[in-house]
Amino acid sequence: MTASKENQTARRRAPGMSPEQRREMIIQTAIPLIAEYGAAVTTAKIARAAGIGEGTIFRVFADKDELLQACVAKALSPEHAVRELDAIDVSQPLPDRLAEAAEALQAHLARMGAILGALGHRGGKHPGSVRGAGRDESTTRIRAALAELLEPDRASLRRPPEQIAALFFGLLFTQPRTEDEPDLTAQELAEVFLYGALSGDAA
Repeated sequence: MTASKENQTARRRAPGMSPEQRREMIIQTAIPLIAEYGAAVTTAKIARAAGIGEGTIFRVFADKDELLQACVAKALSPEHAVRELDAIDVSQPLPDRLAEAAEALQAHLARMGAILGALGHRGGKHPGSVRGAGRDESTTRIRAALAELLEPDRASLRRPPEQIAALFFGLLFTQPRTEDEPDLTAQELAEVFLYGALSGDAA
């Protein structure tokens, strides 16, 4: 056996990885490929990118459809976004807190949109129910984390933090796009949300 073949064999064995860790590794490898190729991505391509044999995928996933569903669930999961929101320093001024929150949530929405957009209606046997349930849970948890971020300023808010959080998250979801103007920065989004459309002394 040549040195290169020995290296490939050692790499493909990936010793010491539990089935759960292997599933997670495959999902993390598959997500950017799905965003690029959609449901047309092959398990062979995913396996090559992960540095494993294709058969390894089917030791932890029943079939390609189950792998796609797992990737959709991962994209919809709020875990990463909630961790980033929880890490924001609440001693900062409210505009700065909301700007950091906007950056974290825009990244989350971009990841989610890339996967769902690439898969369209081909993401599995029951994509509608998976997406609906996943989105509801994700929205609930993110709104709760946003409300915690707003809590120190409860006395200054026009409405309860929970309602303000829902409004802010809705703004991020529905931010309008114009062809001749750049998107608002996270800081601008936070300031427009808090102070309205007027600028400077007019505000």
